[in-house]
Amino acid sequence: MGLLTIIRKNRQKEKEMRILFLGLDNAGKTTILKKLNGEDIMGISPTLGFNIKTFVHRKYTLNIWDVGGQRTLRPYWRNYFEQTDALVWVVDSGDRMRTQDCKEELHSLLLEDRLAGASLLVFANKQDIQGSMNSTEIRDALDLLSIKSHHWKILPCSAVTGENLVEGLDWAVDDVAGRLYYSTAVEDVSSRISPRPIAAQQ
Repeated sequence: MGLLTIIRKNRQKEKEMRILFLGLDNAGKTTILKKLNGEDIMGISPTLGFNIKTFVHRKYTLNIWDVGGQRTLRPYWRNYFEQTDALVWVVDSGDRMRTQDCKEELHSLLLEDRLAGASLLVFANKQDIQGSMNSTEIRDALDLLSIKSHHWKILPCSAVTGENLVEGLDWAVDDVAGRLYYSTAVEDVSSRISPRPIAAQQ
């Protein structure tokens, strides 16, 4: 029995997933996580290191790592890549000045060996703010259509209202389950028999 087979069997038994939340500073990563976990989202300060949240979602235990996005912290992102099943890239939809920076950081991450194969969910956050870019504008600004190495999806969302947060998490869990937990994935998506595209967009 190969090592990969053993690892898959162990993970299938545990039904755990490791999800990494990244993005530029002030994108709303921590607020999204707190909203998903039913916590108070008022008075959140910038993440200067990392936060870890663990909760159960649709029969899976999700270990979510939320890492600060300040420029001085980005070189340390690589310390959190190990065994990542899904990458959630959070974008401040109102921050038009830093779309190029956002694009470069994301595409740099996708070249990392330890993130190879990880599902990519892009949250176009802050849709509740007037003048924010829509998901199509962000898709084009980040050149998501060029990504062939990862399954990806972009969703407009709001950490304040909760719009599409659960839907995004559902997609990430389904996509990871399709790779790691074959029999469970069939069970979970049996009511949604549809092909899973490599590039899903608005």
